[in-house]
Amino acid sequence: MRLFYFCIFAKKQKEMIDSVRSTVLTILNKNNYGVITPADFNLLAKKAQLEVVEDIMFRRNRAVNEENARVSGTGVSDKTRELAEDLERLVVFENQLTQNGTSQSKYFLPSISTTQDVLYSLQNVLCYDDSGFVGEAEKVDYRDLVRLRMADLTPPTSKYPVYVVSGDSIHVFPETYNSANSVKATYIRHPRDPKWTYINILGGAPVFDQTINDYQDFEVPEKYHDSLVVKILKDCGVVIREAEIANYAATEEAEDQQVN
Repeated sequence: MRLFYFCIFAKKQKEMIDSVRSTVLTILNKNNYGVITPADFNLLAKKAQLEVVEDIMFRRNRAVNEENARVSGTGVSDKTRELAEDLERLVVFENQLTQNGTSQSKYFLPSISTTQDVLYSLQNVLCYDDSGFVGEAEKVDYRDLVRLRMADLTPPTSKYPVYVVSGDSIHVFPETYNSANSVKATYIRHPRDPKWTYINILGGAPVFDQTINDYQDFEVPEKYHDSLVVKILKDCGVVIREAEIANYAATEEAEDQQVN
């Protein structure tokens, strides 16, 4: 990729967000395209990170489907594992869900107010009794739930529970799962908003300072450094009204997609 020629190799920053911003500014300054403020950079960094996570999720789901359908090559299991590893720092494992007071067998989905996380994708709902783990609940919709509860042979049981999503909560069946410790979930949370923090230098440019309380680095692996740069550059073309930047970044992104 041509982008590599712009990257700063002499002094690689430990914090990826500072390295990404430095690379973006280098490319913008190289052709006198203009500047991007720290506030604008942070907004574009948030958008770019979400796009990267969405792309990882899409490629992982596609690889899983291909693996299950046995229509892919022998390397797909490695690809599936690699993409899953890219999401590892966003996975919250077996977190206790909070009961919804309207029903003992209803539990709030992960949120800032209940688990301090913003839910991205629910992976597993796990049910427990006094003896420990019993089984994983299967997700069904309300129509399937009605059929299951009416069936003689296939109603939900304590060993084979099910759940339905209802607004900001899940409802678990059978309703014997109704205590504060009955239900846990493994889920992928939204990445935290990246924030490049700085101190003001009188008469000079802002200087990166990661010791400020609201500092937040990117939460995707280092290998997505250049993808983040390209996505931010593409949006910089809109912010500072330089079509050439947006076109350059779009070309780089198309080359990335061909590789993946």
